[in-house]
Amino acid sequence: MIDQPIRVGLVDDQQLVRAGFRMVIDSQPDLEVVVEAGDGTQAVRALDPATHPAVVDVVLMDVRMPTMDGLAATAEIVARGTEASPAPRIIVLTTFDLDEYVLSAIRAGASGFLLKDAPPEEMLAAIRTVHRGDAVIAPSSTRRLLEHLVTALPPDQSGTSTDPAHQAVAGLTDREREVLVLMARGRSNTEIGQDLFVAEATVKTHVGRILAKLQARDRVQAVVVAYETGLVRPGS
Repeated sequence: MIDQPIRVGLVDDQQLVRAGFRMVIDSQPDLEVVVEAGDGTQAVRALDPATHPAVVDVVLMDVRMPTMDGLAATAEIVARGTEASPAPRIIVLTTFDLDEYVLSAIRAGASGFLLKDAPPEEMLAAIRTVHRGDAVIAPSSTRRLLEHLVTALPPDQSGTSTDPAHQAVAGLTDREREVLVLMARGRSNTEIGQDLFVAEATVKTHVGRILAKLQARDRVQAVVVAYETGLVRPGS
């Protein structure tokens, strides 16, 4: 029995795209589209916790839209979240040619990204994964995209050993660094446990400590830090 469906918001300037997503999502007993918006400005207004508290759990956010793009909308929506009224988790919809936009959205607090031409079952799984508090990063296509994004960063964005990100990574234990590297390679908690010969519950504990030390909202942001600080190299 489902107590309450996962409430989904759709933000895309193409009405036909929204209609297609809505049809797929509403076909699932545990999912329900409750908000639609045609641009970032509408999304920010519809997801304002002051006037619409706890309306949406997960948002599918397009990047290229008029008035306000998905990047700016993501940053504003996430920034307004509080402990009492947390921001919805945001999945950025993208294509391979939006490198700098997607990485910036992840930094802004998005919980992952999904290719716009992904099969319906992958989109549905991404919504459920993000709602559980995880991030969309396991599929190999996503890992390849993340490696491509980090490779595209200008050299001066990589930071130095004295910046907060490098200091946070330096504060990880050897085992935590091992776990973070495997996270960056797209391994699930179960697979990490098998690789390191430890229980999945132990892996979850390590992941929680890694997120706390890196001040990362979820796995995606932790993995971005791993790439940006050089702990993991694209293609490794």
